[in-house]
Amino acid sequence: MRTNVVFTFIGEDKPGLVESISKTISDHHGNWLESRLSKLAGRFAGIIQVGADDDQIEVLISSLQGLKDQGLTVVVERGSETSEEKTSKHTLTLLGLDRPGIVHDVSSALATQKINVLELNTNIVKAAMTGEPMFDAEAVVEYAASTDLLQLAEELEVISTELGVDIELDD
Repeated sequence: MRTNVVFTFIGEDKPGLVESISKTISDHHGNWLESRLSKLAGRFAGIIQVGADDDQIEVLISSLQGLKDQGLTVVVERGSETSEEKTSKHTLTLLGLDRPGIVHDVSSALATQKINVLELNTNIVKAAMTGEPMFDAEAVVEYAASTDLLQLAEELEVISTELGVDIELDD
């Protein structure tokens, strides 16, 4: 049998960090499955899903936690089974003048409708004409077939108007 673990890490960005993590995984016969890694504010952070045979998993977990000796903050958790409920995935995009609270306002509307955010990527970009900071976001969201899409569209429209941002949810 195989077991999946998910681990997160953050530390000072430096060359060789990904190689060191991948070597730890490889040395314990782990299989690097999915990941999101990024440098933000001089720190390198990531979340990685790794699979390994049951007889190797405890040693792998211990070795991943041992990456703390290289200056990383590490958290390792065993994976869990996912729900088989029928859902659909969609992309939500947002662009508007930057200000505090945008993510909170939009995520509150999504949570009200029991919409799950699977991925969220955000950036600050400069407006073409004025150079003002613009908040640019793209999210992959998932919701059940029973979701009230009309109510969601109305809530997003209200938020869009209140915040002065453009929000689109693909069909």
